[in-house]
Amino acid sequence: MNRYAVRAIYLFELSRAWRTLAQSIATPIISTSLYFVVFGAAIGANMNAVHGVSYGAFIVPGLIMMMLLSESISNASFGIYMPRYAGTIYEVLSAPVSWFEILIGYVGAAATKSVILGLLILVTARLFVAYEIQHPLWMALFLILTAVTFSLFGFIIGIWANGWEKLQIVPALIVTPLAFLGGSFYSIEMLPEMWQKIALLNPVVYLISGFRWSFYGVSDVNPAISLGMTLGFMVLCLVIIGWIFRTGYRLKQ
Repeated sequence: MNRYAVRAIYLFELSRAWRTLAQSIATPIISTSLYFVVFGAAIGANMNAVHGVSYGAFIVPGLIMMMLLSESISNASFGIYMPRYAGTIYEVLSAPVSWFEILIGYVGAAATKSVILGLLILVTARLFVAYEIQHPLWMALFLILTAVTFSLFGFIIGIWANGWEKLQIVPALIVTPLAFLGGSFYSIEMLPEMWQKIALLNPVVYLISGFRWSFYGVSDVNPAISLGMTLGFMVLCLVIIGWIFRTGYRLKQ
């Protein structure tokens, strides 16, 4: 393993977050805080508990997961698209660095930024609602796995996109709607039976359900299934990225 190359890519990508602190860190925290104010403190005070958990506390894992998905995809897709756009990706590809080492550098930095944001929002949520974490180690595991998995997915989008507008198509038209419909603000058990079955086709349901279980010990789906779905999607993304580097798809054109 070329640790120097991995470290150089990782630190370069991570430094971009500090250079654009307002956009990378402050904006997601402020926008998510507004959800806590409106849905958690204001609306949540007038709603019944869900699975024995106050509504304001119930939506905390869902909001963190929703932010984690969008930020992981955004960080990773922009991180790999910029070298393609500027043409510096050819210098990276010609260097004595394997595709897996390149992947660790870019995806590792994107996932690190997302995890830091997730933890900051977790702390910020305490200012608005009271919550507990029954399984902190599982919470950290779901947080890291989700950040890495969707950073891999964002990496694929960054390679696939051949224009700035395409970087936003998948997150805006697919991932965000799936996150809203994946139980961020409700339990799927509150839906009619037919819609419960349809909701289980949404992969984000499993992510949010498993993450929520680590907080309160309640979930819509077995946590083991949630973990398996996350790992399965991660493996799928790795297979696709491996194929991209072997064939040079959108990298050597």
